[in-house]
Amino acid sequence: MKLLFALALLLPATLSAQTNTPPSGGVIIWTKGVPPEGITHKDDFGNHILSISHRESNGRVEVHQTKADVFVIQSGEADLVTGGEILEPVKTAENELQGSSIRGGVRRHVSAGDVIHIPVGVPHQFFLAPGTQITYLVVKVVDPDHAAH
Repeated sequence: MKLLFALALLLPATLSAQTNTPPSGGVIIWTKGVPPEGITHKDDFGNHILSISHRESNGRVEVHQTKADVFVIQSGEADLVTGGEILEPVKTAENELQGSSIRGGVRRHVSAGDVIHIPVGVPHQFFLAPGTQITYLVVKVVDPDHAAH
């Protein structure tokens, strides 16, 4: 609960950076944790982005060079590997890399209710057992110290 409170302090009171300012003074509610526009929708507020991710298979390694990730696991379970070195990195967007695997990372099992913070620049990858799935809220927080470079 303390982490969620701390996260709330990071987010601005207004959503002036959003292009389509919603009614009700900028407040957005995702009933049952799903954007009204559907699971593939992302809300971009300039200094943070909200989205939902759903996986039914292993992910690729990701490294965000200007954004930290906060994941709130809504359902399911997986192993999350973090840290180490990204192998076969490919630039997929500005300040974004993906790779085939991680060498020297730490593997942790995560499941519904877990809250995860991944700092800027840390490789991370989800692994799912056959027949399992995971759904999680993603908050991408732009790090102004890294974004300015």
